[in-house]
Amino acid sequence: MSDVALSGWMQALVGYVRSGQPDLTNRQMALLLLVYLTEGPHTVRGLAHTLGVSKPVVTRALNTLGALGYLRRERDEADRRNIFVAQTDTGAHFLERFSGLIEGESRRSERGRSHRAHAH
Repeated sequence: MSDVALSGWMQALVGYVRSGQPDLTNRQMALLLLVYLTEGPHTVRGLAHTLGVSKPVVTRALNTLGALGYLRRERDEADRRNIFVAQTDTGAHFLERFSGLIEGESRRSERGRSHRAHAH
């Protein structure tokens, strides 16, 4: 177990909690990251398959993320039965802030390791 990695992740999460942003579940965060970091188009069926969960589980998470404005559903104009899951500006902004928390903690951790290495 890497205490350094876990400590950095803990500090990033503490920063996230302190930020006052909505408290997402791991499932919701994984879904959000999948849509933003992997190539689409994304469907409920495809997302459920990737996460190894049922379509209703993805739908519930999408309901929450949609209500927050982080993702939106779009009907496929070529086949009106298909629904795509799309990114939003609000979701992109949320992930930019979250990424900043992780990067900031990573930089602090690197400075700490560098400082300790030079002290020896």
